[in-house]
Amino acid sequence: MKPILLKQVTAGAAILAALSFTTAASAQYVWFNENGIKQYSDIPPPASVPTSRIVKQPGQASSFSPKTVPVSAETAAAAPGAAVAKDKAPMTIAEKNADFQKRKMERAEKEKKAADEAKLAADKAKNCDQARAYNRTLQSGVRLARTDKNGERYYLNDAQRAQEMQDAKRILDECK
Repeated sequence: MKPILLKQVTAGAAILAALSFTTAASAQYVWFNENGIKQYSDIPPPASVPTSRIVKQPGQASSFSPKTVPVSAETAAAAPGAAVAKDKAPMTIAEKNADFQKRKMERAEKEKKAADEAKLAADKAKNCDQARAYNRTLQSGVRLARTDKNGERYYLNDAQRAQEMQDAKRILDECK
């Protein structure tokens, strides 16, 4: 008789353990967020969620029926007092994370823009320095040689030198 009693006690303990898990599983909250997406959690929804959007709470029967439509962000914003309730409610972790990610992206964009502007300024300064050096060379009167498309060398005449000086002056005017 003892083995049968032991089996009954073991089976009873297993049933009690299974029932305790189902109780824990039913202790969940279900609600619709501001975008109309159903959220499940074992902690209560944020204070910014109105009770009309809470579908299920532990210890309560489901207040959601198929005819109930979740409140959208536009409807919630249009309701009087909705903005006041949202301002007073503390930010949820998801809202804090989204805000952090937004600030992180904005900072990265600012840093990239600043780096691009610095690179452009450095390139412009380098080009201006090269134009100044070329202009000094043109004004020095030294004979300047070029290579044509056939690979043959030729010297700049006075008209070509004057044209090159005008081009260099135009570039230097943009540097100031």
